Amino acid sequence: MNKVTVVMASGRIAGFISSGHAGADKDGGYDLVCSAISALTITAVNALEKVGGINPRVEVEDGYLSCFLPGGLSERQSETAEIILQTILTGLNDIKDEYPKWIRIETRNGGRANA
Repeated sequence: MNKVTVVMASGRIAGFISSGHAGADKDGGYDLVCSAISALTITAVNALEKVGGINPRVEVEDGYLSCFLPGGLSERQSETAEIILQTILTGLNDIKDEYPKWIRIETRNGGRANA
């Protein structure tokens, strides 16, 4: 199962952690679910950098991606980041609605999540 933890701070998304593998390979859904989750989370990082002009703190390992916004963002950067991250979260929730056995999404307030 893939777990996505969304971390909130001051009513906005501060970052996320995606960990694990969907494990749906027995049903033929592994490639679809893992690929979709990976595409969305990597797109979030790329969009923050290229569209938002933001350099998030990113860590990538096999089956793991964390992305957290840095401090000191302008209001415009904060708003852009929120739009990007809410859009990605919408896509992740759509995947969860279709494949609930293979992805779990949690929301935590403040601090850094442990996935």
